[in-house]
Amino acid sequence: MLKPGILEAVRARWKSLAPILDERRRRLWAGAEANALGYGGASAVARVTGFALNTVRSGMLEATQFAKGGRHTQEPGTEQQRQRKPGAGRKAITEAWPGFDETLARLVDSSTRGDPMSPLRWSSKSTAKLAKAMSRGKRTVSRHTVAAHLQAMDYSPDFQGKNTHYDLPRASQP
Repeated sequence: MLKPGILEAVRARWKSLAPILDERRRRLWAGAEANALGYGGASAVARVTGFALNTVRSGMLEATQFAKGGRHTQEPGTEQQRQRKPGAGRKAITEAWPGFDETLARLVDSSTRGDPMSPLRWSSKSTAKLAKAMSRGKRTVSRHTVAAHLQAMDYSPDFQGKNTHYDLPRASQP
């Protein structure tokens, strides 16, 4: 585990550099920073920057190759401002599936628990079961996507653990 002071220094450097770096340079910076930190550096940089761990690891590899004078696709300064075209990548589920949130709300509505006036509601259905129910048509959705949308809708998963609040001690049982 890295010391908190080191993580704060990495976070400060990231906040100052992030606005001026393009996608490739961000990855290279993250890789170089992780290489400099040593063991645990990749996960620390991923936590600080919000990058996926695989992105930091590929940046570590690229930074190492670049430092050794190895192969790289372009010289720094010659690449374009963006690596990908605007709008590239997968569309958000709400764009690709109009009415997704309404369908999810209908499914969850029957299993909603809690005070309707309370800002926090919870569902007794698991995200895996909700995802399976949502995926019955031609579209599929993961349990992680369902969980993210439930959280955005202010739902909380129902805790299935032992409720010790109502358990009586053995001595006081009849």
